[in-house]
Amino acid sequence: MAPTNISHRQTHNLLLISKLLSLRDTASPLTLVLDSLEQPATPLIKEYIRRAKLSKAHVTLIAFETLKPLEGVDAFVAARRKTPLEILKAVGAAYQNVPSNGPSRRRLIFIDAVNPLLHSKKNDPHFHLSTFLSTFLIPSSPSAPKVDVSLVVNFHQDVPNPPAQSPYAPSPLSMLTYLATTIIKLHSFSHILAQKAARDRSLAAPVFGLEEEQDGVLLGRLDKPSGNESAEGIVLELEHRRKSGRGVLEWYFLPPASRYPPQYVKEIVTLLDDHPLYRPPQEPDAGAGEDEPESTFELRLTDRQRRDREGVVLPYFDAQQGDGPGEGGRILYDMGEEDDFDEEEDEI
Repeated sequence: MAPTNISHRQTHNLLLISKLLSLRDTASPLTLVLDSLEQPATPLIKEYIRRAKLSKAHVTLIAFETLKPLEGVDAFVAARRKTPLEILKAVGAAYQNVPSNGPSRRRLIFIDAVNPLLHSKKNDPHFHLSTFLSTFLIPSSPSAPKVDVSLVVNFHQDVPNPPAQSPYAPSPLSMLTYLATTIIKLHSFSHILAQKAARDRSLAAPVFGLEEEQDGVLLGRLDKPSGNESAEGIVLELEHRRKSGRGVLEWYFLPPASRYPPQYVKEIVTLLDDHPLYRPPQEPDAGAGEDEPESTFELRLTDRQRRDREGVVLPYFDAQQGDGPGEGGRILYDMGEEDDFDEEEDEI
Protein backbone atom coordinates (compact mmCIF):
# COMPACT_ATOMS: atom_id res chain seq x y z
CA MET A 1 0.00 0.00 0.00
CA ALA A 2 2.86 2.40 0.77
CA PRO A 3 4.49 2.28 -2.70
CA THR A 4 1.14 3.10 -4.29
CA ASN A 5 0.68 6.15 -2.08
CA ILE A 6 4.22 7.37 -2.82
CA SER A 7 3.70 6.98 -6.56
CA HIS A 8 0.38 8.83 -6.39
CA ARG A 9 1.98 11.66 -4.40
CA GLN A 10 4.83 12.02 -6.89
CA THR A 11 2.52 12.12 -9.89
CA HIS A 12 -0.03 14.43 -8.30
CA ASN A 13 2.43 16.97 -6.87
CA LEU A 14 4.59 17.08 -9.99
CA LEU A 15 1.51 17.87 -12.06
CA LEU A 16 0.63 20.58 -9.56
CA ILE A 17 3.99 22.40 -9.74
CA SER A 18 3.96 22.11 -13.53
CA LYS A 19 0.51 23.69 -13.67
CA LEU A 20 1.49 26.51 -11.31
CA LEU A 21 4.74 27.46 -13.03
CA SER A 22 3.23 27.16 -16.52
CA LEU A 23 0.16 29.30 -15.61
CA ARG A 24 -2.30 26.67 -16.78
CA ASP A 25 -6.00 27.08 -15.94
CA THR A 26 -5.21 30.10 -13.72
CA ALA A 27 -4.43 27.67 -10.91
CA SER A 28 -3.07 30.48 -8.73
CA PRO A 29 -4.22 34.08 -9.33
CA LEU A 30 -1.85 35.40 -6.63
CA THR A 31 1.46 33.72 -5.87
CA LEU A 32 3.72 34.92 -3.06
CA VAL A 33 7.45 34.23 -3.37
CA LEU A 34 9.52 34.52 -0.20
CA ASP A 35 13.26 34.87 -0.80
CA SER A 36 16.25 35.91 1.29
CA LEU A 37 19.90 36.88 0.96
CA GLU A 38 20.89 33.21 1.05
CA GLN A 39 18.59 32.37 -1.85
CA PRO A 40 17.33 35.20 -4.11
CA ALA A 41 14.32 34.68 -6.35
CA THR A 42 16.15 35.39 -9.63
CA PRO A 43 16.31 31.71 -10.79
CA LEU A 44 12.59 31.25 -10.14
CA ILE A 45 11.72 34.53 -11.92
CA LYS A 46 13.63 33.42 -15.01
CA GLU A 47 11.90 30.04 -14.92
CA TYR A 48 8.49 31.75 -14.77
CA ILE A 49 9.40 33.91 -17.76
CA ARG A 50 10.74 30.97 -19.76
CA ARG A 51 7.55 28.97 -19.30
CA ALA A 52 5.39 31.99 -20.01
CA LYS A 53 7.08 32.44 -23.40
CA LEU A 54 6.54 28.75 -24.19
CA SER A 55 2.81 29.17 -23.47
CA LYS A 56 2.74 32.50 -25.39
CA ALA A 57 1.62 34.53 -22.38
CA HIS A 58 2.25 38.26 -22.07
CA VAL A 59 4.87 39.03 -19.38
CA THR A 60 4.91 42.34 -17.51
CA LEU A 61 7.69 43.03 -15.01
CA ILE A 62 7.12 45.72 -12.38
CA ALA A 63 10.69 46.53 -11.45
CA PHE A 64 11.59 48.12 -8.15
CA GLU A 65 15.10 46.62 -8.04
CA THR A 66 15.74 45.30 -11.57
CA LEU A 67 17.62 47.87 -13.64
CA LYS A 68 17.45 46.24 -17.09
CA PRO A 69 14.64 44.23 -18.70
CA LEU A 70 15.12 40.50 -18.43
CA GLU A 71 15.14 38.32 -21.51
CA GLY A 72 11.61 37.34 -22.53
CA VAL A 73 9.82 40.25 -20.80
CA ASP A 74 7.22 41.94 -23.03
CA ALA A 75 6.62 45.04 -20.88
CA PHE A 76 9.13 46.52 -18.45
CA VAL A 77 7.66 49.01 -15.96
CA ALA A 78 10.21 50.93 -13.88
CA ALA A 79 8.36 51.49 -10.60
CA ARG A 80 10.95 53.44 -8.66
CA ARG A 81 9.85 56.94 -7.61
CA LYS A 82 6.30 56.28 -8.80
CA THR A 83 3.09 56.33 -6.82
CA PRO A 84 0.84 53.24 -6.76
CA LEU A 85 -1.62 55.01 -9.09
CA GLU A 86 1.12 55.74 -11.62
CA ILE A 87 2.22 52.11 -11.50
CA LEU A 88 -1.33 50.91 -12.21
CA LYS A 89 -1.64 53.25 -15.20
CA ALA A 90 1.71 52.12 -16.63
CA VAL A 91 0.83 48.44 -16.27
CA GLY A 92 -2.56 49.00 -17.92
CA ALA A 93 -1.01 50.95 -20.81
CA ALA A 94 1.55 48.19 -21.39
CA TYR A 95 -1.21 45.75 -22.37
CA GLN A 96 -3.26 48.03 -24.61
CA ASN A 97 -1.20 47.33 -27.71
CA VAL A 98 -1.69 43.56 -27.47
CA PRO A 99 -4.11 42.37 -30.18
CA SER A 100 -7.37 41.00 -28.81
CA ASN A 101 -7.40 38.12 -31.32
CA GLY A 102 -4.03 36.79 -30.22
CA PRO A 103 -3.31 33.10 -29.77
CA SER A 104 -3.50 33.36 -25.99
CA ARG A 105 -5.29 35.67 -23.56
CA ARG A 106 -3.04 35.03 -20.62
CA ARG A 107 -0.90 37.54 -18.78
CA LEU A 108 1.81 37.21 -16.15
CA ILE A 109 2.50 40.24 -13.95
CA PHE A 110 5.60 39.95 -11.83
CA ILE A 111 6.60 42.33 -9.01
CA ASP A 112 10.30 41.75 -8.42
CA ALA A 113 10.18 43.19 -4.87
CA VAL A 114 7.16 44.55 -3.02
CA ASN A 115 9.19 45.82 -0.03
CA PRO A 116 10.10 49.22 -1.59
CA LEU A 117 6.42 49.85 -2.26
CA LEU A 118 5.61 49.26 1.40
CA HIS A 119 8.35 51.67 2.55
CA SER A 120 7.63 54.34 -0.06
CA LYS A 121 6.93 57.82 1.28
CA LYS A 122 4.84 58.68 -1.79
CA ASN A 123 2.07 56.30 -0.79
CA ASP A 124 -1.28 57.75 0.10
CA PRO A 125 -2.06 57.57 3.85
CA HIS A 126 -5.07 55.44 2.94
CA PHE A 127 -3.01 53.06 0.77
CA HIS A 128 -4.04 49.41 1.16
CA LEU A 129 -1.88 46.65 -0.23
CA SER A 130 -4.82 44.31 -0.81
CA THR A 131 -6.64 46.90 -2.92
CA PHE A 132 -3.52 47.64 -4.94
CA LEU A 133 -2.90 43.97 -5.80
CA SER A 134 -6.53 43.15 -6.56
CA THR A 135 -6.60 45.93 -9.16
CA PHE A 136 -4.29 43.88 -11.38
CA LEU A 137 -6.63 40.89 -11.29
CA ILE A 138 -9.92 42.75 -11.87
CA PRO A 139 -10.74 43.89 -15.45
CA SER A 140 -10.55 47.66 -15.93
CA SER A 141 -14.02 47.78 -17.54
CA PRO A 142 -16.89 45.33 -18.02
CA SER A 143 -16.56 45.59 -21.81
CA ALA A 144 -12.88 44.69 -21.79
CA PRO A 145 -11.98 41.26 -23.17
CA LYS A 146 -11.42 38.57 -20.60
CA VAL A 147 -7.77 37.98 -19.76
CA ASP A 148 -6.47 35.30 -17.42
CA VAL A 149 -4.07 37.22 -15.18
CA SER A 150 -1.59 35.59 -12.81
CA LEU A 151 0.15 37.88 -10.33
CA VAL A 152 3.46 36.84 -8.76
CA VAL A 153 4.75 38.99 -5.89
CA ASN A 154 8.24 38.67 -4.44
CA PHE A 155 8.80 39.56 -0.77
CA HIS A 156 12.23 39.85 0.88
CA GLN A 157 12.18 38.16 4.27
CA ASP A 158 15.35 39.93 5.42
CA VAL A 159 13.90 43.43 5.08
CA PRO A 160 12.20 44.73 8.25
CA ASN A 161 8.51 45.52 8.03
CA PRO A 162 7.47 49.19 7.97
CA PRO A 163 5.86 50.63 11.10
CA ALA A 164 2.19 49.72 11.33
CA GLN A 165 -0.36 52.48 10.88
CA SER A 166 -2.55 50.91 13.53
CA PRO A 167 -1.75 48.49 16.35
CA TYR A 168 -4.67 46.37 15.17
CA ALA A 169 -3.57 46.22 11.52
CA PRO A 170 -1.82 43.04 10.35
CA SER A 171 1.72 43.17 9.05
CA PRO A 172 2.28 43.24 5.26
CA LEU A 173 3.66 39.71 5.32
CA SER A 174 0.62 38.43 7.21
CA MET A 175 -1.66 40.16 4.72
CA LEU A 176 0.17 38.70 1.72
CA THR A 177 0.20 35.24 3.26
CA TYR A 178 -3.54 35.46 3.83
CA LEU A 179 -4.36 36.67 0.30
CA ALA A 180 -2.04 34.40 -1.67
CA THR A 181 -3.36 31.15 -3.10
CA THR A 182 0.19 29.81 -3.47
CA ILE A 183 3.20 30.51 -1.27
CA ILE A 184 6.69 29.52 -2.46
CA LYS A 185 9.51 29.85 0.03
CA LEU A 186 13.01 29.58 -1.43
CA HIS A 187 15.90 27.78 0.27
CA SER A 188 19.54 27.23 -0.56
CA PHE A 189 20.15 23.60 -1.45
CA SER A 190 23.49 23.54 0.38
CA HIS A 191 21.76 24.75 3.56
CA ILE A 192 19.08 22.07 3.24
CA LEU A 193 21.74 19.39 2.88
CA ALA A 194 23.63 20.70 5.92
CA GLN A 195 20.47 20.71 8.04
CA LYS A 196 19.52 17.20 6.94
CA ALA A 197 23.02 15.90 7.72
CA ALA A 198 22.73 17.33 11.24
CA ARG A 199 19.30 15.76 11.79
CA ASP A 200 20.57 12.39 10.60
CA ARG A 201 23.19 12.54 13.36
CA SER A 202 20.58 13.66 15.93
CA LEU A 203 22.19 17.09 16.17
CA ALA A 204 20.64 20.54 16.20
CA ALA A 205 20.11 21.84 12.66
CA PRO A 206 22.38 24.80 11.84
CA VAL A 207 21.01 28.26 11.03
CA PHE A 208 22.38 30.75 8.53
CA GLY A 209 22.32 34.47 7.85
CA LEU A 210 20.39 36.74 10.16
CA GLU A 211 19.10 33.77 12.14
CA GLU A 212 22.63 33.21 13.44
CA GLU A 213 22.21 36.47 15.44
CA GLN A 214 25.89 37.33 15.16
CA ASP A 215 27.22 40.84 14.71
CA GLY A 216 28.11 41.59 11.11
CA VAL A 217 26.67 38.35 9.67
CA LEU A 218 24.14 39.04 6.91
CA LEU A 219 24.80 36.21 4.47
CA GLY A 220 25.04 32.59 5.52
CA ARG A 221 27.91 30.32 4.54
CA LEU A 222 27.41 28.52 1.22
CA ASP A 223 29.41 25.30 1.24
CA LYS A 224 28.84 23.39 -1.99
CA PRO A 225 30.60 20.10 -2.69
CA SER A 226 33.40 20.85 -5.11
CA GLY A 227 33.09 19.22 -8.50
CA ASN A 228 29.51 18.06 -7.90
CA GLU A 229 27.14 19.67 -10.39
CA SER A 230 24.13 17.93 -8.87
CA ALA A 231 24.52 20.14 -5.78
CA GLU A 232 23.56 23.24 -7.80
CA GLY A 233 19.96 24.43 -7.79
CA ILE A 234 17.36 25.82 -5.41
CA VAL A 235 14.73 24.27 -3.15
CA LEU A 236 11.09 25.33 -3.32
CA GLU A 237 8.87 24.93 -0.27
CA LEU A 238 5.37 25.06 -1.76
CA GLU A 239 2.06 25.64 -0.03
CA HIS A 240 -0.94 25.65 -2.37
CA ARG A 241 -4.52 26.30 -1.33
CA ARG A 242 -7.25 24.84 -3.49
CA LYS A 243 -10.70 26.29 -3.95
CA SER A 244 -12.12 23.52 -1.79
CA GLY A 245 -9.94 24.69 1.10
CA ARG A 246 -7.63 21.68 0.97
CA GLY A 247 -3.96 22.57 1.25
CA VAL A 248 -1.00 20.90 -0.42
CA LEU A 249 2.49 21.06 1.11
CA GLU A 250 5.50 19.81 -0.83
CA TRP A 251 9.24 20.40 -1.28
CA TYR A 252 10.70 20.60 -4.81
CA PHE A 253 14.11 20.93 -6.40
CA LEU A 254 14.66 23.31 -9.34
CA PRO A 255 17.92 22.65 -11.23
CA PRO A 256 19.94 25.55 -12.70
CA ALA A 257 18.98 26.86 -16.12
CA SER A 258 22.37 25.89 -17.57
CA ARG A 259 21.33 22.22 -17.62
CA TYR A 260 18.60 22.57 -20.25
CA PRO A 261 17.90 24.74 -23.33
CA PRO A 262 15.35 27.60 -23.17
CA GLN A 263 12.88 25.70 -25.40
CA TYR A 264 12.92 22.57 -23.26
CA VAL A 265 9.29 21.50 -22.76
CA LYS A 266 9.63 18.51 -20.43
CA GLU A 267 9.23 18.97 -16.68
CA ILE A 268 12.55 19.72 -14.98
CA VAL A 269 11.31 20.20 -11.39
CA THR A 270 11.54 17.11 -9.20
CA LEU A 271 10.56 16.28 -5.66
CA LEU A 272 13.24 17.00 -3.11
CA ASP A 273 12.88 13.48 -1.70
CA ASP A 274 13.89 12.07 -5.09
CA HIS A 275 17.18 13.97 -5.30
CA PRO A 276 20.18 11.58 -4.92
CA LEU A 277 22.03 13.92 -2.54
CA TYR A 278 19.02 14.42 -0.27
CA ARG A 279 18.12 10.73 -0.23
CA PRO A 280 21.20 8.64 -1.07
CA PRO A 281 20.49 5.45 -3.03
CA GLN A 282 20.23 2.37 -0.85
CA GLU A 283 22.66 -0.45 -1.46
CA PRO A 284 21.02 -3.72 -2.55
CA ASP A 285 20.83 -6.27 0.24
CA ALA A 286 22.29 -9.69 -0.61
CA GLY A 287 19.77 -11.50 1.59
CA ALA A 288 16.77 -9.43 0.61
CA GLY A 289 15.16 -12.38 -1.18
CA GLU A 290 15.20 -14.63 1.87
CA ASP A 291 12.25 -14.47 4.21
CA GLU A 292 14.19 -14.22 7.44
CA PRO A 293 13.54 -11.92 10.37
CA GLU A 294 15.96 -9.05 10.95
CA SER A 295 18.18 -9.63 13.96
CA THR A 296 21.52 -8.59 15.41
CA PHE A 297 22.92 -12.15 15.41
CA GLU A 298 23.39 -14.77 12.72
CA LEU A 299 20.36 -16.97 12.03
CA ARG A 300 21.67 -18.92 9.05
CA LEU A 301 22.50 -22.62 9.57
CA THR A 302 25.02 -24.77 7.82
CA ASP A 303 23.99 -28.04 6.15
CA ARG A 304 25.42 -30.07 9.03
CA GLN A 305 23.59 -28.00 11.64
CA ARG A 306 20.34 -28.34 9.70
CA ARG A 307 20.71 -32.18 9.55
CA ASP A 308 21.45 -32.35 13.28
CA ARG A 309 18.41 -30.24 14.03
CA GLU A 310 16.14 -32.46 11.97
CA GLY A 311 17.49 -35.54 13.73
CA VAL A 312 16.53 -34.39 17.22
CA VAL A 313 13.59 -36.41 18.66
CA LEU A 314 11.22 -34.18 20.57
CA PRO A 315 9.88 -35.28 24.02
CA TYR A 316 6.87 -37.62 23.89
CA PHE A 317 7.19 -37.83 20.10
CA ASP A 318 6.36 -41.55 20.19
CA ALA A 319 2.94 -40.75 21.70
CA GLN A 320 1.90 -39.10 18.43
CA GLN A 321 2.52 -42.20 16.34
CA GLY A 322 -0.54 -44.26 17.47
CA ASP A 323 -2.24 -46.49 14.89
CA GLY A 324 -5.75 -47.14 16.25
CA PRO A 325 -8.43 -44.90 17.77
CA GLY A 326 -7.44 -43.42 21.08
CA GLU A 327 -3.82 -44.46 20.61
CA GLY A 328 -2.76 -40.96 19.70
CA GLY A 329 -3.39 -39.78 23.27
CA ARG A 330 -1.29 -42.40 25.09
CA ILE A 331 1.35 -41.17 27.47
CA LEU A 332 4.49 -43.25 27.62
CA TYR A 333 6.21 -42.94 30.96
CA ASP A 334 9.12 -44.93 32.37
CA MET A 335 9.28 -44.97 36.16
CA GLY A 336 12.53 -44.16 37.84
CA GLU A 337 14.01 -45.21 41.14
CA GLU A 338 12.97 -42.00 42.84
CA ASP A 339 9.27 -42.44 41.93
CA ASP A 340 6.94 -43.55 44.78
CA PHE A 341 4.56 -46.30 43.54
CA ASP A 342 1.21 -46.48 45.35
CA GLU A 343 -0.60 -49.78 44.77
CA GLU A 344 -3.97 -48.46 46.03
CA GLU A 345 -4.06 -45.61 43.51
CA ASP A 346 -3.02 -47.99 40.76
CA GLU A 347 -5.97 -50.27 41.51
CA ILE A 348 -8.40 -47.37 41.26
